[in-house]
Amino acid sequence: MQDTLMAAGSALAQIADPFRFMMLTLGVLMGLALGVVPGLGGLVGLTLVLPFTFHMDPYTALAVLIGLHAVVATSDSIPAILFGVPGTVGSAATVLDGYPMSKNGQAGRALGAAFTSCLLGGVFGAILLALTVPMLRPFMLYIGSPEMLSFCVFGLSFAAALSGKHMLRGLAVACVGLMLAMIGEDYQSGTMRWTFGSLYLWEGVPLVPVALGLFALPELADLAIRRVSITGDIKPTNKGQFEGFMDVMRNPVVLLRSSTIGVVLGILPGLGSAVIDWIAYGSAARSNDPNSKFGAGDVRGVIASESANNAKEGGSLVPTIAFGVPGSAAMAILLGAFLVQGIVPGPDMLTKHLDITYTMTIGLAIANIIGAGVCFLFAPHLARIAMVPIGFLAPVVLAVTFIGAFQGEHHWGDLVALLAAGALGYVMRLLHWPRPPLLLGFVLGALIERYMATSVQIFGAGFLTRPVVVVMLVLTVWGILTPLWPLVKRRITGKGPTASVTWGLRRDRLGWDLAFGAALLVLFVAVLWNISGWPMGAKLMPLAIAIAGTVLMGIYVVTRLFATVTKVEAAESGNAQAGHLDLAVDKGELSVAEFTRRGFGYFGWLIGYAALAFVIGPLPAVTLWVAAYMILGFGVTWWKSIVTGLAVGVVGYLLFERLLNTPWPQSMIQFF
Repeated sequence: MQDTLMAAGSALAQIADPFRFMMLTLGVLMGLALGVVPGLGGLVGLTLVLPFTFHMDPYTALAVLIGLHAVVATSDSIPAILFGVPGTVGSAATVLDGYPMSKNGQAGRALGAAFTSCLLGGVFGAILLALTVPMLRPFMLYIGSPEMLSFCVFGLSFAAALSGKHMLRGLAVACVGLMLAMIGEDYQSGTMRWTFGSLYLWEGVPLVPVALGLFALPELADLAIRRVSITGDIKPTNKGQFEGFMDVMRNPVVLLRSSTIGVVLGILPGLGSAVIDWIAYGSAARSNDPNSKFGAGDVRGVIASESANNAKEGGSLVPTIAFGVPGSAAMAILLGAFLVQGIVPGPDMLTKHLDITYTMTIGLAIANIIGAGVCFLFAPHLARIAMVPIGFLAPVVLAVTFIGAFQGEHHWGDLVALLAAGALGYVMRLLHWPRPPLLLGFVLGALIERYMATSVQIFGAGFLTRPVVVVMLVLTVWGILTPLWPLVKRRITGKGPTASVTWGLRRDRLGWDLAFGAALLVLFVAVLWNISGWPMGAKLMPLAIAIAGTVLMGIYVVTRLFATVTKVEAAESGNAQAGHLDLAVDKGELSVAEFTRRGFGYFGWLIGYAALAFVIGPLPAVTLWVAAYMILGFGVTWWKSIVTGLAVGVVGYLLFERLLNTPWPQSMIQFF
């Protein structure tokens, strides 16, 4: 105990050194800047800064790197809340409630709740890391591929919670996400699965353009089509970030539960922020509160996702420090910094070099405090962005989204994936099909397949009997069946309204919703036919997913077309918007014809950028496209449009070309 206190005191003294504290603050400011730009994130920042730390002492180097990485998850909530554009994939869940709050004139409140949750979640993760690193070592040694598989399957079960009352739809689109994750070369047999002869798809579809397409382009479409600012005619309320702070204080259970989820899942290598925030959000959405408004502006959704997102950083340091196993891609960069500084991860980090471990822990806590403080300082000014005219805001944010999407594989396929995911996401929004389960399935699909193959090869079917696996599978079944329990309880007790089902053709339900469900059914059947000639190792997971999807969509199409449920709200009947945990399309006062015309015009402009970028390159195209869209699409004066386009182009050039040295794909006319 005395050694631990001495190590903690030594670490605090190292961080308190004026020069190291200044470097920590510099890292925090860089991390905040990177988190705001869609597609970048901490991985890019760590890669950029790492060479400059080679000649620093270990304490200073770790202060810079930890400061940078710790707060990316704080500032990435800013574009998620203000524009509906996730700054990183870890803030995608924040969009669901943060963006509706901005549209309701509560941007300051949402930002305040997000920054407070980030601060408390990050500090909670750092404290838990400091207290439990020595005790977690036996636990980490026990965790193997079967346990990791069970954690992933448990995470996938939250697709049911993220579907609201549309469980069949949610589970089906989760299957679509799982199949998208199967695209690429099968690492067991070398079989090319749905690559269509494209080298771009050999390693699968990158996450960044898919996440941006699903959530950024559809949200910006609403604004561009209605041509109003984010808040529309609603004036921002006087309740700003302090009200958001009080929201967090009023919901300690959500904060602590989500922070704990972030720390625990952050410890597990391979899971990462793209999964953790959805699991925390799904856990909060399972609340039995009848007044909850998840997906429509419930501040608890912001608290859950943001606290878990920051708390995970403390957890991800555990395997990196104790075993030299990076808990995430960013931790792999940090591991490289360890080795450059002569620090060998392992048992010595918990004994001989405990002061270095506590330096990172204390640095993590202080970085979160500084980061949240800076964000709070600028929150009132950031909230005013929600009132900026859409003629300026939409083209600029779209341009940043385009450039951010290229950070996937630096390939033209990134832009195609962005546009395809955007079109799919917008159609799903129009028809009230939940998008979160699709992204969750996409993120977890490759992990589930890899851990399944390893578990079967090493343990056979016996891996299902391991204690942790049994517990997690029970929790998974419970999570899926929980939404059905009220219906079963009514049947058993006879109390409350019960459902009565009558059968007959429902011609009034013939429409685009049913057509979309039928299209998914055809897709699953086509997959079953397509994979028949594949080796068993390559087709096992796609086969299971396609069968599950076929059953789910078969039930949905039949019940939607023939079943009428009365006396109780059913999962797939009645008001399609009830219990819908996703953002709804707002047509405003536009007629159907005008809304459709503007919608096609919006996606026409997106395709126009892709064509222009292919000719002159992504960066030069940004300047011309922004100016043209502002003039022709929104009627902004020509000089304001040209100045804005040039400003976007210059900033993009300085950041991506000069600073990050981004390898752009080859265009017909090459400027750089």
